[in-house]
Order: sequence, then structure tokens, then C-alpha cells
Amino acid sequence: MPSEKILEAKKKIVADLVASYKEAQSFVFVDARGLTVEQDTALRSEMRKNGVCYKVVKNTTLNLVFKELGFEGLDDMFKGPTAVAFSTEDLIAPAKVAKKFADDFEQLTIKGGIIEGKLATVAEVEALAAVPSKDVLLSQIVYALLFPITKLAMLTKATAEKLQEEGGVSAEAPAEAPAEEAAPAEEPVAVAAEATETPAE
Repeated sequence: MPSEKILEAKKKIVADLVASYKEAQSFVFVDARGLTVEQDTALRSEMRKNGVCYKVVKNTTLNLVFKELGFEGLDDMFKGPTAVAFSTEDLIAPAKVAKKFADDFEQLTIKGGIIEGKLATVAEVEALAAVPSKDVLLSQIVYALLFPITKLAMLTKATAEKLQEEGGVSAEAPAEAPAEEAAPAEEPVAVAAEATETPAE
């Protein structure tokens, strides 16, 4: 029978995990046994880079933690070694990183997860992973908002360039000006005609 000291230590582990998991937006449970040290290091690094907490936890502890959080029906997911990936800031990141490494390394298997407070199957976790990340979604929204302005700017630039080109052609027009300056030569003819008509009156 475990000593009181061991029981207190377990209770503290459970309490600490409950406190950490309370603010999570999503969880992904994976079986990562079989990964090499290099692969596991790369996985953990990618998780950290995306703001995801990742840790292998004993199944008995996980059962206690998630019961404290109000979740039931996780027994099937908590069979065999279980690693938990979760994020308090990004709903999609845990699923996206887990799916990427599951695709790259057959040793890593997604067991399921919890998405926005609901149990999620493997298929639902993979579907979530296919959703663009928050940064990508924001950039798409910004692009959609700015596209009309961008299009107008492009049209304005194209019009300005066209006018500039046309202005360059008209700049050569003064070469024909001397032909117009010859017009005053007709005035003396008109005056001469008037002079010849005066005596007839």
C-alpha cells in the first residue's frame, strides 16, 4: 500500500495538471513510442515553437485529472503510453503538429482528443489539423479586406503609366510646330486684295 507521502505527491501531481489543463482550448492524445531520440526531440521542439505543451503522463494519472475536469469515456484513449499535447492559446496547433509528425513518422499514432470541451475522434482531430492556422486565417482575412484597395492601387498605377507613355509621345509633337507658324504669310495676300478693291469704289 502506498505511503501517505506517495499519495500526497500523486495528489499534488493531479492538482497541478488540473490547474494547467483548465485553460486549454484543445487536447490531442498520442502514442509516440518507437520514435527515435532525434525524432522525439524534433517533435517536442516543434510543439514548443507553436506554443503547445507536450508531455508523457501515466494513464492512471490522466484518468484522475480528466475526471476532475469533468470528462468521462477516455478509457480507450488512455491505453498504452500516452502523451498529451495541449495549448491555451491556439485551438488548432496541437492537432496540426501531431498530424504532421504522424504523417512523417509511422511510429506516432493519434489516439483522439478533446476539442472545445468535447471528446474528439481521430478523424475529428485530423480534420481540425487541416484547418489553416490562426496566423494564416488572419492573413487571409486581411488580404480579403485589402484586396479592393490593392486592386484600385494597381489600376491607378497602370493608368498613370499609360498616361506617362502617352505624354512621352506627345512630347515629340513640337517638331511639327513650324508648319503652323507659316500661317501669318497669308495675311499680306488678304491685305493686298483689299488694296486692289479700294480704287474700284
